[in-house]
This record gives sequence, structure tokens and C-alpha cells, in this order.
Amino acid sequence: MMHAPRVRALESRHAELETRISAEGARPRPNDVALTRLKLEKLQLKEEMEKLRRAS
Repeated sequence: MMHAPRVRALESRHAELETRISAEGARPRPNDVALTRLKLEKLQLKEEMEKLRRAS
């Protein structure tokens, strides 16, 4: 699979974002703007991973 290293890097970043989203959501007063930005970035990574997997 030619895209495997890129997919692994994206998966790692995706997991990191999940951790940051969880931490932000657990705060007493979560920053909604930050949460939205993190979730959008996570979704974009997921979409890029799907494209790479389909192309392989």
C-alpha cells in the first residue's frame, strides 16, 4: 500500500485530536469555538484517510 505511511500519520493525528476533544469537553466550561475547530479538523482527517484507503 503506497499510502500506508500517510494513513498512519493521519490516524495518529486523529487519535491526538480525539484526546484533545475529550479533554476540552471535560472542562467545567469548555471552549465551544475550540471544540468546533478540533472536531472539524478531525472530520477533515477522517475524510482524507477514507480517500487514501479507497485509492489503494
